[in-house]
Amino acid sequence: MSLMRSVLLAASQNRWLRDHASHYKFVRKSVSRFMPGETLDDALIAAQTLGSKKIGTVFTHLGENISDRAEAQQVADHYLEVLDRIREKGMHTEISVKLTQLGLDLSADLCFDHLKSIIARAPRESIVWIDMEASNYVDATLDLYRRALGEFPNVGVCLQAYLHRTKEDVAKLLPLRPSIRLVKGAYMEPPEIAFPRKADVDANYFALGKELLKAKKEKACVRVAFATHDVAMIRRLAEQAGKESFSNAEFEVQMLYGIQRGEQERLAAEGCTSIVLVAYGTFWYPWFVRRLAERPANLWFIARNVFAS
Repeated sequence: MSLMRSVLLAASQNRWLRDHASHYKFVRKSVSRFMPGETLDDALIAAQTLGSKKIGTVFTHLGENISDRAEAQQVADHYLEVLDRIREKGMHTEISVKLTQLGLDLSADLCFDHLKSIIARAPRESIVWIDMEASNYVDATLDLYRRALGEFPNVGVCLQAYLHRTKEDVAKLLPLRPSIRLVKGAYMEPPEIAFPRKADVDANYFALGKELLKAKKEKACVRVAFATHDVAMIRRLAEQAGKESFSNAEFEVQMLYGIQRGEQERLAAEGCTSIVLVAYGTFWYPWFVRRLAERPANLWFIARNVFAS
């Protein structure tokens, strides 16, 4: 792991920085590159704009590690409202939830009840995505995903390629016909848990990607989404999808709002399934800093905002 990435990941967990960063104009200006605003209305407007370019969207309301039952209920209620608003507008936007935001730290059963209510409200033809969090939550997240998948076919889970265990996790999930979104990983993890070298993470991502494409071809996987901004990796996986005789529409890439916009539009123009994760909410600091850690070059963007302020 690079020194800069380590520093950024440590900063993402710093409570003082979280509480004070939002007061700085240059930070808020930098955040605006990666999210259209803090409200659901901001996200809906962004989704409509992206939809005009044939780019799909997934909404996520920022927040994590809730330790109050009433607050967890409020989050669940908010997502129910999100689904209602999406349906009223005739949009095909999906949602992605964090289980610690639905009360996982309080009770797995409480969290599952919230998750069930959300999935039940979602259209059958869409997927409710479950985000993966730090490594200490992987087992609990996969347990709840299996429970949900036993009752609902329209639920997917995120897996992280930088974890050593993910190959085994994929093998255990495939008999259940899952939907999987593959990411590289954005938390600080020790080398005995996660690959410390970027080259090793990339190699594992591609190996897992090939395995998932094969599983989808064999109908052992309902949906496979490659969540990455690595253009070279996208091209390699697109070539592999072609070898497996997938159409462009069957090749799905998910990216974050504001990153690699040209690539998002290129994929959509070529008929691929190009989807943008639209994040919103006031609890953006840890999420934002983890995005910087994924690509430290974005720090130059912040530097420009400092001098422009």
